[in-house]
Amino acid sequence: MSLPSADPLPGARRSLADWLAWQESLHPTEIELGLERSRAVAERLGVLAPAATVLTVAGTNGKGSTVAMLDTTYGLAGYRVGTYTSPHLLRYNERIKVAGVPVDDDLICDAFVQVDAARGDTPLTFFEFGTLAALVIFAAAKLDIMILEVGMGGRLDAVNIVDPSVAVIATLDIDHVEWLGNTREAIAREKAGIMRAHTPAVCSDPEVPLSLHECARAVGADLSVLGVGFHFSEEAQTWQWWSGKTLLEALPRPALLGGYQLRNAAGVLKVIDLLQARHPLSFEQIAAGLSGVSLRGRFQRIAGAYDVILDVAHNAQAVSAFVANLASLPPVPRTHVVLGMLKTKDRLSAMRTLEPMVDCWHLASVAATRGASAAELYETWSGLTRKSAAATYDSITAAWRAATEQAKPGERILVIGSFVTVGEVLGVIEQGIG
Repeated sequence: MSLPSADPLPGARRSLADWLAWQESLHPTEIELGLERSRAVAERLGVLAPAATVLTVAGTNGKGSTVAMLDTTYGLAGYRVGTYTSPHLLRYNERIKVAGVPVDDDLICDAFVQVDAARGDTPLTFFEFGTLAALVIFAAAKLDIMILEVGMGGRLDAVNIVDPSVAVIATLDIDHVEWLGNTREAIAREKAGIMRAHTPAVCSDPEVPLSLHECARAVGADLSVLGVGFHFSEEAQTWQWWSGKTLLEALPRPALLGGYQLRNAAGVLKVIDLLQARHPLSFEQIAAGLSGVSLRGRFQRIAGAYDVILDVAHNAQAVSAFVANLASLPPVPRTHVVLGMLKTKDRLSAMRTLEPMVDCWHLASVAATRGASAAELYETWSGLTRKSAAATYDSITAAWRAATEQAKPGERILVIGSFVTVGEVLGVIEQGIG
């Protein structure tokens, strides 16, 4: 396997942008699942056995919300927490946070220098390089709790080189079929790869495939599933949760919008229950975490002359949940959607699910690896039954600007389809140029 030519700048002089551009060319493929490369480099770095409690979070959807709730709850209670997530919306630094704050460029670059020195001639992927850098940063941060979000799958994802104290699996559905399989049974086996022998595992999906239970038994993990090992019920303005002899009543609903967030929160409370001896939390601290959590790009509403809702939903399950949440809101005269997706996603299912809600489609080309073009989205739109007006644009920003120019007071703009789509629009909004 040939390696890229040496970078002209010494490691210490590279900016974060330089490092990231160079890493994209370091491995011949964008994605190559497997643990051997990452584990070998991690051993040289001495980061395979963190002193902190490790929570590894996998799942088709709900990973980000689960991480955010755990981070907020333990952080507000005074624990020092580090989180590693992906992808980011606006800045790479969002991927690595300590005490709720993205680490700065210099700290990331210093970690990249260490990873580069330790890797020798090992060609790491972009994600592997970032994962190892996060572990280096966390090792020096004196953390109480380290939360690692799986990038894709679980069994062969780079974060899985670290043994978790608790393995967490949010929801299970079909996505990334080219790498994980095209059935829920197959995908559950890949997610189950984060479980370990004699270690608790939590799944907040109430309808898990049999294969997840089979994998838990095979490895000897102590799996607790929503609806069996722990439960919740809704009340008028609050909810209650119970597991075994533990009962929490009159809980505040999570600040993250969407009824499905109660399932994510239920899994979070089971993790907290399992860790009470090691990291105790009071009812008041749990309630504060649920009430105080925030996460950009997950049914994020921005009020103004027209209602803007942004969501990174990019697979059938996530888009269905988004539409169900949208249906609970008061109707508006007209709804625009700014849509940008990747080639690898099921565009037809997503658009069919959105179709009853949309009056005007703004279809954007996504300028990213594997991004679908506006023409490809338009071709998919042509197969819809209810063909509301549609226009194509060369960029997400152009589609967003067109939607804002056409939207009238009281109407609604939806921005959906990928992290890239939502991130670009958020960037335009925050710069005040859209």
